[in-house]
Amino acid sequence: MSGNIQLLSDTLAKARADHRAALIAYLPAGFPTVDGGIEAIKAVFDGGADIVEVGLPHSDPVLDGPVIQTADDIALRGGVRIADVMRTVREAFEATGKPVLVMTYWNPIDRYGVERFTEELAAAGGAGCILPDLPVQESALWREHAEKHGLATVFVVAPSSQDARLATITAAGSGFVYAASLMGVTGTRASVGAEAAELVRRTRATSDLPVCVGLGVSNAEQAKEVAGFADGVIVGSAFVKRMLDADDEAAGLAAVRELAGELAEGVRRVS
Repeated sequence: MSGNIQLLSDTLAKARADHRAALIAYLPAGFPTVDGGIEAIKAVFDGGADIVEVGLPHSDPVLDGPVIQTADDIALRGGVRIADVMRTVREAFEATGKPVLVMTYWNPIDRYGVERFTEELAAAGGAGCILPDLPVQESALWREHAEKHGLATVFVVAPSSQDARLATITAAGSGFVYAASLMGVTGTRASVGAEAAELVRRTRATSDLPVCVGLGVSNAEQAKEVAGFADGVIVGSAFVKRMLDADDEAAGLAAVRELAGELAEGVRRVS
């Protein structure tokens, strides 16, 4: 492996060696502003996140719930562009030295150009990309360029994925597998549930890649629950909501730093 995909793999391996799950935070670029978004990522790393996913705001985020849609809308109205996403990755990585990925729908990459996007993401220090709506059977061009530039290709699996489909997806992916804990859109939920544990079990039967669970985790107790069966715990809406609910940017940064600390404790409390 080359590029920051190695850093990503090493970070996940270190968490496993420490007998805990990795904490992966999601925040959209350009929210509440480009500068504010960069500071928010630094804050969650400072609070205890191991890895951050930078969302590329999209006008039709079909898998995102109302909280992230609201943040995306703020970022888009602020004029965020792919260049701002790359700057966010670069400055977050340079400030922390920790793995930063981009989570994006396929359409913006397709319009921007796959070669251009992968080259710029690698140059910015990015570790890879999570592509929730790119079908594996249509991913050859992306994977060719991602591999060329040392970037991870993280695919999403869901409880509805059949075993044969899981095997196809995990064989094509790299870095880790994003296991959606339930059917539906992103958002905080009262319970993450047994469905996620079963999906992790079935995914691990097809691959040695780490399996990280997202969708629905919002507090330390849920993080602890998921850390009991997954390699990583992914939290997005809860961080974004803290920023949205804050009276000002400074309060928002303090709030996400605090939440990261609570969740980091949660992923370490596995018996």
